Amino acid sequence: MNFNSFALNEKFLPLLSAIGYSVPTPIQEQAIPLLLAGRDVMGLAQTGTGKTAAFVLPIVQRLQSGSRGKVRCVVVAPTRELAIQIHGVFEQFGPAFGLRSATVFGGVSAQPQLQNFRRGVEILVACPGRLLDHLRQSNVSLAAVEVLVLDEADHLFDMGFLPNIRAIINYLPKQRQTMLFSATMPDEVRHLALDVLNHPETVKIGGNALVSTVSHALYPVAAHLKTTLLLRLLEDLQSDSVIVFTRTKFRAKRLSEQLLKHGFRSTPLQGNMSQVRRQESLDGFRCGTFHILVATDIAARGIDVSGVSHVINYDMPDTVDAYTHRIGRTGRALHTGKAFTFCTDEDKAEIAAVERRLGCPIERKTLDGFDYRAREDQQQKTEFQRGPRPSSGRSPASRSRAQAPARTGGSMTAPGPARASGALTAPGSRAQAPSRASGTRSTETSQRSSLAPRRRTSARDYSVR
Repeated sequence: MNFNSFALNEKFLPLLSAIGYSVPTPIQEQAIPLLLAGRDVMGLAQTGTGKTAAFVLPIVQRLQSGSRGKVRCVVVAPTRELAIQIHGVFEQFGPAFGLRSATVFGGVSAQPQLQNFRRGVEILVACPGRLLDHLRQSNVSLAAVEVLVLDEADHLFDMGFLPNIRAIINYLPKQRQTMLFSATMPDEVRHLALDVLNHPETVKIGGNALVSTVSHALYPVAAHLKTTLLLRLLEDLQSDSVIVFTRTKFRAKRLSEQLLKHGFRSTPLQGNMSQVRRQESLDGFRCGTFHILVATDIAARGIDVSGVSHVINYDMPDTVDAYTHRIGRTGRALHTGKAFTFCTDEDKAEIAAVERRLGCPIERKTLDGFDYRAREDQQQKTEFQRGPRPSSGRSPASRSRAQAPARTGGSMTAPGPARASGALTAPGSRAQAPSRASGTRSTETSQRSSLAPRRRTSARDYSVR
């Protein structure tokens, strides 16, 4: 099957060819005919499978005829980065049909958005908070909207946007086409879909399975040795494009700074950064100015960066869905990728959940020659004495080591001294008893770690409105 099969306007074909679209992905193959027919659709597919194009093409086809200067389509996205990315796809097709699109989100001046409203746009890609502000101030009307898209719906729910979504829907005409897309579909989102969609068709590609093009590995390690292990891994990797995920904003910023001091082209991406700075980091990573992106989960949803070969979870994500979204940044568009996760004894429950989703154990690995027995005070002293390596501007691939990550076959634990069954303690390190209260994570085992904040901050790190 190819895009000729969809009875799209002939103007689409050279545009699709120019950006390398030749064969529809499964989600596109199933969703586009339904959307072109005007049906409401609830789409569930793995991240990186082409959901954005699956709704952009039918929307542009629908809006090519009709009035101009009025908002006729609203796409609601959870983060600024995703809104910008969706807007970019509309910009690839809309202008050929005289359609204008604009983004609406917080963290930036509202004046350019007001100017777009005055000039007139047909497509708005918006984050819920800022859009609702404009609506309440009567800056924009949605009375002419024909199409509503809720993208990354599970993330919208997780971020607490459900009341805003319902408030926005009250400004929309009841007669409209509605689309809801997500990589996962928890019950809460399914209930929302049934409330806002009219007899929807469900398109399900792969269910909740993890991306099949990604291989997985665990690196058991004591918390205070994570940074040193990361430096060793990055030196060994033959890659110019790596995303490192942390749980907190502070840690993303601090870890990126440490990588820079050791000569790696690293940049952070976290919610405390201004929108301009965040976009500079993302653009720099996309174009190769930076080889390593150190990010919180703000980069885990919907962000499309081609060629990411490795995702490294410096901190274990809290849920299987969060793990799914993180590793979905690699192995995209049928390319292969690798996901490495640093784990401590406190992460056993989360690891077990991921393995249940995978349907098999995850391989445990260690690095030959790495000192897993180093005490925290010794490690800090060693780091201080070693200092930064000269910055050569080279990628991690330019520094090879004699030792490569040692595989342990199907072993469920890293090699080392005997330990209790199921333990994840790194070789030679002292066992740390899991500390949990009311289902939440304890503070880092080491409060003196160069990366660990004195007090654990919230695991949530999303853009504000």
